[in-house]
Amino acid sequence: MSAADGSAWSPIGAIGRVTVPIPLNGPGEVLVAVRGGSEAYTAWSATSIDRDVRVVVVDSVSARGVIVERLPS
Repeated sequence: MSAADGSAWSPIGAIGRVTVPIPLNGPGEVLVAVRGGSEAYTAWSATSIDRDVRVVVVDSVSARGVIVERLPS
């Protein structure tokens, strides 16, 4: 994070947990550990992901939208 207000901060690489199941290529929601807390993001994935599954953010599509992948176990 380079800006004091967090505007230059990127969630890419952050670990999160699915709070609303993500359907195949459809939006769901993830809670991501960022800036010392947790924030909710709209999330898409190439595969469907169930609720409570841990994920990693692999790309950012907007300020509140991310692409995630299932965290390898």
